[in-house]
Amino acid sequence: MKKMTKTFRIVIDGVEYHVDVEELSSGNTGTAAPAPRSAPAPVVSSAPAPKPAPSAPAAPAAKPVAAGAEAVLAPLQGKIWQVPVNSGDSVKAGDTLVVIEAMKMENEIVAPHDAVVGEIHVKKGDAVKSGDLLVSLQ
Repeated sequence: MKKMTKTFRIVIDGVEYHVDVEELSSGNTGTAAPAPRSAPAPVVSSAPAPKPAPSAPAAPAAKPVAAGAEAVLAPLQGKIWQVPVNSGDSVKAGDTLVVIEAMKMENEIVAPHDAVVGEIHVKKGDAVKSGDLLVSLQ
């Protein structure tokens, strides 16, 4: 029986990996234990990863953060579940700024330090992607 392997290039979060995949014949449904191997080191290419083609109309560009303000960004993709602060509120380190619902879990985004809430860039029900601007702190 001839085994066919193919090598694929996979890019995850901008890091390029080369993966070997073995195709099994349709009659062979048993699984063999793979030979132990150490995890391959990521291959970082000098060229940037190609950008995927937009599948939907682009959302409006995020507003820039005012000079002297600190941006609080979404650490994950999800839907804004709650925004318990208002512009001008004083917050302490660890106070909840925004709650993002992702995969049926509520994720609290907290203030990194004592600050004053400058501008809130999201509202309840908004869909956000990782890296989107949520709140500006002063």
